[in-house]
This record gives sequence, C-alpha cells and structure tokens, in this order.
Amino acid sequence: QVQLVESGGGSVQAGGSLRLSCVTSGYTVNINVMAWFRQVPGKEREGVAGIYTGPGFTFYADSVKGRFTISQDNAKRTVYLQMDSLSPDDTAMYYCAAVSVRYPWGSTPPSPLLAKPKYWGPGTQVTVSS
Repeated sequence: QVQLVESGGGSVQAGGSLRLSCVTSGYTVNINVMAWFRQVPGKEREGVAGIYTGPGFTFYADSVKGRFTISQDNAKRTVYLQMDSLSPDDTAMYYCAAVSVRYPWGSTPPSPLLAKPKYWGPGTQVTVSS
C-alpha cells in the first residue's frame, strides 16, 4: 500500500506562483512514475506532469509546458510541482498520483499522463483569481 499526502495549495492572483508537495510513504517498489493530475468540477481528471522516478524523465501537458516544473527529492520521498505564471484556467483540485508504467527495456518511456494511477492523494485546491 502507498500513501500520498499533498500540500501547498491555496489562493493566488494571476501571474503568481505556487509549489505543491507530495510526500510518499509505504511500499513503493512497483511504482516507477509520480505524477500530478488536476480536476475541475464537471470535467474529467487530466494529467498535468509526470516524472519517472528512476531516470528522472519528465512529461507535461501542453497547457502547462514552460510554466510548471515537476521534480523529486528521493531522500525525502517527496515530489514537487512548481507552478509559475498561473492563470485562472489553472484553478482546480490537484492530485498527486503514483503510477506503474511498463515499457520495453531500452525503449523510450511513454508519457505517463494517460496511464491509470494505482494510488491517489486526497488532493489540494489551487485557486487563481484574475
């Protein structure tokens, strides 16, 4: 079992920044990707950013490329999402997720943002005002 706890959400004005954190605990040996998803009421949850925890490959949704940065601190078992140049369109509940992605040895790892996570955190709200 894997437990995920997010923090760092809040309210900010457009153009501002926030940094989300996700602390991981539990048995994570089968998890090779950590990711952030977000959801607005009435819409499907969408993948925002993901990182392969071993090699550190990162993936981003087109809507956040150049503004968001995902990173990890393996010693602290923590994944971060630095969000800059925020806009009201970024308002959502943000969820940390643990993903297991299989791909052939030696091949380019696929984007994990369409994968179905195995574990979810409870979420942290991000609200951006204009």
